[in-house]
Amino acid sequence: MTPLKHSLAALLVLAAATGIAAAQSQPTVLVDIDHRTTVSLDGDWHTIVDPYFGGLYSFHHQIKKDGYFQDAEPANKNQLIEYNFAKSPTLKVPGDWNTQRDSLFYYEGPLWYERKFDFTPKPSTHIYFHIGAANYRAKLWINGQHICDHEGGFTPFDCEITDALKPGQNSAVINVDNTRLEDGVPTLNTDWWNYGGLTRDVSLVTLPEAFVDDYDLHLSRADRKTIEGYVHVEHANAGATVHVSIPELKVETDATTNAEGRAPITLTPQTLQLWSPETPRLYKVNISSGPDMLTDDMGFRTIEVQGTKILLNGNPIFLRGICIHAEAPYRTGRAYSEKDVDTLLGWAHELGANFVRLAHYPHDERMTRAADRMGILVWSEIPDYWALQFDNPAVLIKAEQQLHEEQRRDRDKASIILWSVANETPNNPARTAFLTTMADKAREYDPTRLVTAALLVHGEGNTKIVDDPLGKALDVIGTNEYIGWYERTPEDAAKTTWNIAYDKPLIMSEWGGGAKAGLHGPDTQRWTEEYQADIYRNQLIMLNKIPQLRGTTPWVLMDFRSPVRLLPGIQDNYNRKGIIAPDGEKKKAFFVLQKAYQDKTLGKAE
Repeated sequence: MTPLKHSLAALLVLAAATGIAAAQSQPTVLVDIDHRTTVSLDGDWHTIVDPYFGGLYSFHHQIKKDGYFQDAEPANKNQLIEYNFAKSPTLKVPGDWNTQRDSLFYYEGPLWYERKFDFTPKPSTHIYFHIGAANYRAKLWINGQHICDHEGGFTPFDCEITDALKPGQNSAVINVDNTRLEDGVPTLNTDWWNYGGLTRDVSLVTLPEAFVDDYDLHLSRADRKTIEGYVHVEHANAGATVHVSIPELKVETDATTNAEGRAPITLTPQTLQLWSPETPRLYKVNISSGPDMLTDDMGFRTIEVQGTKILLNGNPIFLRGICIHAEAPYRTGRAYSEKDVDTLLGWAHELGANFVRLAHYPHDERMTRAADRMGILVWSEIPDYWALQFDNPAVLIKAEQQLHEEQRRDRDKASIILWSVANETPNNPARTAFLTTMADKAREYDPTRLVTAALLVHGEGNTKIVDDPLGKALDVIGTNEYIGWYERTPEDAAKTTWNIAYDKPLIMSEWGGGAKAGLHGPDTQRWTEEYQADIYRNQLIMLNKIPQLRGTTPWVLMDFRSPVRLLPGIQDNYNRKGIIAPDGEKKKAFFVLQKAYQDKTLGKAE
């Protein structure tokens, strides 16, 4: 059993223990689904807001047999049905509900989505329902049949619906519930907006009897010439043939599946151009088994550490980065479109960045695809954020599930070099054991990349100390600090030295301060662009004195909505630490950092 299926099976056991009705299908992640032919279900969906969850549960909190998932209409004038999707308002999918309807701006709870679609099932095929992300818990019904459940607001899932479909018109009903949970991942408190809904693409995909559902093709660290890995064929018999080719490199190979459906792959191209920020070369990779054929766009590179150096393709590199939240520019709300991606990564490119930290959860796959094309390296993170229930085994299962879904979706992206397992977590034994397990799981499923986490630090006088025991489990140490904002003055940053207990590369994964775009004054006045810019100037002095600094991702590219940022006239429900405002106006700090990055006066690769 794969790690992903093991985690999902464990979640099903938990669901059964809590009285949730059994579903027909176990969610999976179909790799490279964005390159498959699909039937889009994006667009208008009818919706019902259901804060008491009366559409699923009776007044004794028992699951109804005639809940909203039946999508029913009265058979006669005497039948009582107290809902009607056809007469209910619509919401756009993909999209969060908060920014589409004023009455839902602060809403947290269950909401029902419904739409009809025509479909003609073909014999000897499997039909999957794809949901790019649904925040936070989702339940899917097709024609009144309970198909699957999923927990986790930022990773994709695919559920087989073959047996529930009928020729002609079909009904899809999805309940999405963004209620924050103590035992959730993330947990109750975060510093970003809890955007609810079907926030990414929804579609149908038809697959043959046996089909490629997973693969891993990567460059060997041993010689940086051999492409190795595997292809997995779901429902394949032992001995099924798998064909892999890269026409531009004039290489191809055939392999056969074992009893588990996995076929080992080795390719030895003679003219491979390695992927890097300077040369983000992508190749068309064709994978087939029987009638199933798909194509991916892949780059090949190696990433590793050597002492305090980060080596890309064997060469030391300094990561000139920026943190990015998945907040949509201009319109706000959850980012999901090509336009959102092009704007955010375009700003990072204009800044002079070769690296982004996608905080604090997996972003839409369009982000990592675009990073591949643009040559921007990526730190990808799951929301093991702040104070999870680290002593709760059920929470560990949920975190592992999200990690495996993230890795399975994005393992084919050359841009991703770091899997982050946490951000700003408390230093205690339960936390350290939990996240050490997560780091081990990340390497188990993907040993080709590096593992990191953003750690808190402490200080003594003008010295910052990095000695969190979690550092032992990491390949690269990430540290967050806000000298000049949450503590002391901007000038104190320039006087600060660092004592780091680990002989490992360090990325300053968060630093900065807030400013409201257009607010000006002396550089001693908080919230002005001048104060923020002064923080950046002093931080640059400090950062250049850290010998093992190998990257930096200041917080943050663009202001983003947050329900805990309440200062009237300044924050107004926005975290203002962005160096760009949501309307695209660049603050003074943007240009301070841009100059350092473009002139390459910040940091050294070795």
